[in-house]
Amino acid sequence: MNKVHEGEGTTRRRGAELEAAIVQAAWDELMEVGFHHLTIEGVATRAQTSKPVIYRRWPNREELVLAAILNHLPSVTEKLPDTGNLRSDILLLLNQLNEMLHQIGPKTIHGLMSVMSGIPFSEILNFRRTNAMTLLLNRAAERGEIRPEKITPRLTRLPVDLVRHEWLITLEPVSMATMEEIVDEIFLPLLK
Repeated sequence: MNKVHEGEGTTRRRGAELEAAIVQAAWDELMEVGFHHLTIEGVATRAQTSKPVIYRRWPNREELVLAAILNHLPSVTEKLPDTGNLRSDILLLLNQLNEMLHQIGPKTIHGLMSVMSGIPFSEILNFRRTNAMTLLLNRAAERGEIRPEKITPRLTRLPVDLVRHEWLITLEPVSMATMEEIVDEIFLPLLK
């Protein structure tokens, strides 16, 4: 049972229900006030709980914000492109990354990176943990589009790393022309 009655007309949430409310409140705060103005007190108020309850689950606001991001954004493998063409698949995947970055916002990403240096940027967005690019490349190798021996960990990370770099330098979504340039002039020639 997740709710315990605390007197007439009030209930207290526990477990997964409480954590979901806190994570949703953190996401809502992040979208409304931004990373730099987000406070545990603001999240607690929005979630109708207390700061100690939040701190028992997340040691700091950065961990809470990361949990909210990971909870809110879809898993990359849920919408993994499969057009039958490597170039198209990669561009669609990079566009997903671009949209995720735009939704989170540059100030949030920069803020998290400045205080959570041990977490690689792509981990935040699940791109490396899901091996999405590796799956796309393996499919292309099976279709004969690329040579399987060219699929190395560093090369597999290259397109995402280049889009991430572009995005973090300009603080704006990466244009389709830039993504096409990354894929056509840098990435695909390395796979041939």
